[in-house]
Amino acid sequence: MSAASSGLRPHRRKRAGAAEPAHGVPGWLIVLLAVAAGTTVANLYYAQPLLSSLAEAFHTDTATAGTLITLTQIGYVIGMLFLVPLGDRLEKRNLITALLSVTTLALVTAGLATSFPVLLIASLVAGATSVVAQVVVPFAASLAPDHARGRVVGRVMTGLLLGILLSRTLSSLVSDLAGWRAVFLGSAVLMVVLGVALRAALPAHAPTTSVPYHQVLRSTVRLVRAHPALVRRGLYQAAMFGGFSAFWTTVSFVLTGPSFHYSATGVGLFALVGAAGAAVAPLAGRWADRGLARPMTGVALTVAAVAFALAGFGGHSVVLLALAAVLVDMAVQTTLILGQHTVYQLDPAARARLNSAFIAIFFVGGAAGSQLGSVVYRAGGWTAVAVLGTALSLAALLYWATEKRA
Repeated sequence: MSAASSGLRPHRRKRAGAAEPAHGVPGWLIVLLAVAAGTTVANLYYAQPLLSSLAEAFHTDTATAGTLITLTQIGYVIGMLFLVPLGDRLEKRNLITALLSVTTLALVTAGLATSFPVLLIASLVAGATSVVAQVVVPFAASLAPDHARGRVVGRVMTGLLLGILLSRTLSSLVSDLAGWRAVFLGSAVLMVVLGVALRAALPAHAPTTSVPYHQVLRSTVRLVRAHPALVRRGLYQAAMFGGFSAFWTTVSFVLTGPSFHYSATGVGLFALVGAAGAAVAPLAGRWADRGLARPMTGVALTVAAVAFALAGFGGHSVVLLALAAVLVDMAVQTTLILGQHTVYQLDPAARARLNSAFIAIFFVGGAAGSQLGSVVYRAGGWTAVAVLGTALSLAALLYWATEKRA
């Protein structure tokens, strides 16, 4: 499809004699987009290490407290379905500014909440508008040349994964120093700073379609029907993210329990070890560029199954828990980058809508994993959570085995 027929217009012109990096995107812009992805997606995870504190503050049980994570991720799915497709319809800087403004208001409301239902509603809204992370990732993909798209997306996704993992550490430290409300209010301040920075630094990015909004939504459904690879990659990631969410939603209960007696800060420092999983992102991008998406997906699914099995023996060993956390995060990051690379190749003029469908599919798995993890933990303890994660990984691996080799 040509640029003219798809509605694409060039984002920038190369000045005569100007040097450009090999991957075609300035390094500072990749860093900014990575920071944007990380700081916005972090809003979904700040509450995870605080669940025990929130349950005590609002006089709820652990399963009820776990619904906060579930509802936040449901909000993210809603945003993916109804807001991210606008990235193909609207100028991206204006869309990002609007989303961050609403996110800021929702976080302020969460920080001032006096009842658990108010906190739930504010978290739902914050989750829906934190999809800025999934507007900037296809933005980066559209700026990169074909031969380097995997590397550029991998670097931006490194920021996203670091945001997921470091958010737990940051929220734990801030909560111990200033209370859980400061976590949400502090994030609101970060959203304001980020909004100003992105507004000033991002290049203009013309819409790739001019069809009405309702037709954009319909076209997203048509894309799902037209591209089986989109659904397949989404289901792989749904299983992986379901196990990932179950692990990180419930491990705080294990670490603060009788076996370890960790404080909120201790839980946050434990989450820090999982940040090592981000190191695989550039490698995953290179594997994608070299056409190794399918075999490396199988490897990652296998690693995830082994990691959850190890986690089952870690109820009394923080070393095994930490090793399992690193392996789980590496596996999830690998399948995510490989999946996005595959999805972005399906239709260059519809990357925002493709990304919307892909992320929505697997965040449904994440939301289910968060809630199911809390329920399973209450019913069978940490071993049951490990069994759940192993089963999800093995199910995805069996499904992967049915994929036709290119």
